[in-house]
Amino acid sequence: MKTKVFYVEDENYLARIVTDTLELKGYTVLHRKDGLGLLEHISAFSPDICVLDVMLPHIDGFSLGSTIRHIYPDLPIIFLTAKSQTQDVLEGFSSGGTDYLKKPFSMEELMVRIDNQVRLSKLTTQPQQGTATKDIQLGNFVYSPTRLELRGPVVTTKISNREAEILNILCMHQNQILDRRKLMQMVWGDDSYFISRNLDVYIRRLRDYFAGGGGVEIITLKGKGYHFSIHPA
Repeated sequence: MKTKVFYVEDENYLARIVTDTLELKGYTVLHRKDGLGLLEHISAFSPDICVLDVMLPHIDGFSLGSTIRHIYPDLPIIFLTAKSQTQDVLEGFSSGGTDYLKKPFSMEELMVRIDNQVRLSKLTTQPQQGTATKDIQLGNFVYSPTRLELRGPVVTTKISNREAEILNILCMHQNQILDRRKLMQMVWGDDSYFISRNLDVYIRRLRDYFAGGGGVEIITLKGKGYHFSIHPA
């Protein structure tokens, strides 16, 4: 079975070389120039590994890595970057990376690293197949990302895939400010007026699910975004 590589790189010449070479060697590659619509692409493509450039427009590679790691905890991530300082390498690993390759690199080395990461991922996840991602405690609620369930003090609610995508990102920004445009770009790959109105609908639904004094609030900050507030009920 071909290894499926989700590849994000905004340099056209490099992206063409990497994509063509990998496909010639038997890999299946989905290339994107930026991280817009990241979750939709990964969900539809179901990659075996992600290869992410760090310096990207809109959303940097480290932020993309953090998002992927939160939602897909077992998915290997290789960061590609011209940065070589120790702090940059450490940031890459703390952002969810499982490997780090400095530019310029050889295609032979990249393929070896891809194969190694995919092999290690299969070895470490095989004994745990069928087990669910850990539930997340949110105030008096328990959120199950794999079962798409939000268990409250009184009611258990089944949520949609889109609601789960938004809630996953909110969970990554507990008690922090989440930029509204960034949220739309990460979920839909677009921040148009139509998408903005869609987001309003989903945020309203999530607020309804958390209503009733469960210690969770989604606070709108005008001109900024949202504050996902978690506190004892």
